[in-house]
Amino acid sequence: MADFERAMPHTDPTTRGLHVGCGAALLNLRVAVTHHGWQPTTTLLPDPGTPRLLATVRLDPAPPQAPPMPEAELGDLYPAVHHRHTSRYPFADQEMPPYLRDTLIQAAHHEDATLTFPAEQHLRNVLDLIRDAEGYNRMDDERDAETRHWTRDSKTDAPTDGIPDYAFGPRRRGGAAATRDFAGRSALPGRPVANFEGHPQIALLSTEDDGPVDWLRAGQALERVLLVATRRELVAAFATQALEWPDLRWLLREPISGTGHVQMVIRLGYGPQGPKTPRRPVHEVLTFGG
Repeated sequence: MADFERAMPHTDPTTRGLHVGCGAALLNLRVAVTHHGWQPTTTLLPDPGTPRLLATVRLDPAPPQAPPMPEAELGDLYPAVHHRHTSRYPFADQEMPPYLRDTLIQAAHHEDATLTFPAEQHLRNVLDLIRDAEGYNRMDDERDAETRHWTRDSKTDAPTDGIPDYAFGPRRRGGAAATRDFAGRSALPGRPVANFEGHPQIALLSTEDDGPVDWLRAGQALERVLLVATRRELVAAFATQALEWPDLRWLLREPISGTGHVQMVIRLGYGPQGPKTPRRPVHEVLTFGG
């Protein structure tokens, strides 16, 4: 179920991002169900009259023999659900091997999405668009206020959800990596400054169409890519700024052969794991019925 009271009307007016996030949670549920020996049967947007109901998952007995790939792989990703955390730190300038890129591309494909790694001029364009959008966000009072609402001062605020300041990572001194500074216009005393990677590895996650069902599929593909990456000792962060401006989002596509709609921009690489961040209490998000 979507909680539209937690939507971000300025940053995410269509609730596309909210759907992507719920899709990621849905993939984690499918992983856990498969890990515990059941077969999840998922229906997206099962009731048009109830827009809050994003998906249903029926737990069926697992077949006597292992289900066909790729569904059988889901249970293997279960440990990564607990280990994956966004890392907003500098990554090493170490290129991931081609076979690993192919593995991540296949993970997205299993969820009806496309993962691409822009190169050369397209990559430079993507990085420029992200930096432009970061600047636009800082100049927009309403978006800046929305960001401040969903960030926390760990010294004074209660440990609820949102992004605590200890998870912001260092402020970027140099490097080409596209980062998002959740401090916004604020200056955090004692926050370190660091050089980020000079050759960032950016992936674009796209879907053929651009409606609520596609956003949910994108969220599942995103989480599957992230869990596979975690299992392969990669770390990841997000650079969603340009996605939040419709004119810039359209320009993220490959200018000549690009098709579909970009749903997520992912920064991947080798580096330190990000810290754990707060989550809502289970009783607020999960209800057991008779």
